[in-house]
Amino acid sequence: MSKRFAWLLGVVVLVSIGLLVACGTKYSASSDGLVLVGSQGSAVIQTFSFNLGSGHISGISNPPTTPGSPSAMVLDPAGAYAYVIVGSSIAAYKVNSNGTLTAVGSPVADVTPVALFMDAAGKFLFVAEGLNSIPQAPNSEPCPGSPLYGVCVYAIGSGASLTAVPGTFTFNLPPGLQAPNFAALAATPTVFPSLGLNGVQNAVCSGAGNNPPTSEFLYVADSVNNVVWEFGVDLSSGALENPPGQTEVKSIPAQSVPSGVAVDPCNRFVYVANNLSNNVNAYTICSAVLLPSCPAADGTLVPVSGSPFSISGGANGPGPLVVDPFGNTLYVVDTDSSMLSVFRISPVSGSLTPGNPAVVATGAKPTSIAIRSDDSWLFVTNFTGATLSQYSITPATGSLSPQPAITTDNYPWGVAVK
Repeated sequence: MSKRFAWLLGVVVLVSIGLLVACGTKYSASSDGLVLVGSQGSAVIQTFSFNLGSGHISGISNPPTTPGSPSAMVLDPAGAYAYVIVGSSIAAYKVNSNGTLTAVGSPVADVTPVALFMDAAGKFLFVAEGLNSIPQAPNSEPCPGSPLYGVCVYAIGSGASLTAVPGTFTFNLPPGLQAPNFAALAATPTVFPSLGLNGVQNAVCSGAGNNPPTSEFLYVADSVNNVVWEFGVDLSSGALENPPGQTEVKSIPAQSVPSGVAVDPCNRFVYVANNLSNNVNAYTICSAVLLPSCPAADGTLVPVSGSPFSISGGANGPGPLVVDPFGNTLYVVDTDSSMLSVFRISPVSGSLTPGNPAVVATGAKPTSIAIRSDDSWLFVTNFTGATLSQYSITPATGSLSPQPAITTDNYPWGVAVK
């Protein structure tokens, strides 16, 4: 009896260990967040479940392989589908209820995609095409197969289908400018942040009577010409067009090597990270609420007083950046110093002041950044460190509390969080 009991006890222990391991990788949408990481070294997309309270994180097995090296990625607003740049294509993945991913359809061939942005309503996917020539006449053909586009737009259909949308804009390079290198892009919101739990107004634009914008603009950082290009966006089709009242796409001066762009979710400000000059440009958007410096609601960018704002604390090489979901804090990835800069945003002027602390450490060679839609957790991929940095956020101050780094597959690049 004693041997039999011992054998049964051993079986129970093994089963218990198995259950604990399974629970450690279980994902529950009601209590957990989900973070996606693309590994260029392994050509897979890893998913990790993390507890929304403690942040405790665990990997989910069976990451899908990709048909090339994955880079930038975004999730739709519902967190139902992920879109990933894979080589010279855009691939879509369904996010399953257990946190795993399933490839949807075939990757859509693209030109030279380098960055993605999805509009706030989840209707359009904007793709920066990197170093490309630009037509000197209005566009008339979809992006796929055309080497002349610098920005592609896809309308998002059911089941994550992507349909290329022809543009109607005119792009002329002013004298002295070179063929542009589009490094990053961001569009103005068409949906404002919703109220929080129990009707808490987390964002200034979430209050009653604040109607969402009826126009949309796309801003694209050009790292060769040190400017930001402004496009209009057709709200029905997603087609890029000239800004209102303009006969061609217009440019706004930035500083040296602009490498990241972010738009305030309340449609007030635009921020551009300048990699070589080590600072951040801040602009007010001439939108529906006109200022003395804005004669028309045409999306023009007007420099904020005091702009550009310098990166401090020994950080350098600012690149990707993100504004928190409620428009209070700006986070900037400092790619050359393995740091993350934190700035508080003035709700009136859009000016930036260093957070407390002003910088936090990341892993080696931080590359991409993502923030959860409830402003609770932030993640950064570290390309040469093969890790994922995780931070809890104090929403009232925007301060970050580093959590233990998560080991990933080799050369992690893109990141998205649900």
